[in-house]
Amino acid sequence: MKKRKPTVCSNIKVAWHAIARLYNEQGSKYGVTTSVGFVLLNIDKDQGVPATKIAPMLGMEAHGLSRILKNLEADDLIYRKQDETDKRLVKVYLTEKGKEAKEIAKNVVRKFNNAIRDEIPESKLEVFNEVIEKINTIISEKKIYL
Repeated sequence: MKKRKPTVCSNIKVAWHAIARLYNEQGSKYGVTTSVGFVLLNIDKDQGVPATKIAPMLGMEAHGLSRILKNLEADDLIYRKQDETDKRLVKVYLTEKGKEAKEIAKNVVRKFNNAIRDEIPESKLEVFNEVIEKINTIISEKKIYL
């Protein structure tokens, strides 16, 4: 029986699930999920971030993010505040507890990246990053017609 070649999307999915599982295992020690960690990592600790900018930074839809933001507020990790100069804009800021959780998330991501860099040569990682960026560009520019 001929062995099937894995598809591009199945390789990406399997790898992402493995990474998310690893991050969730680490985050569970601190009560932080992978999704929460990535949101926290994208909020500037001093300047905050406009709420509307978070979803695109994470490749998410805005409606998927709203539940996460509500939970982060309920857990006292973030707070929302109307912008002083532009009243239409709502910015998201980290609380002290949120800043601590962000540092934990940052350290977990650093350790993961360092472990990968210890095992995979930089030249191969550069090619991998170029390929992933190209896949994202193809998708975002809707060059795929299904």
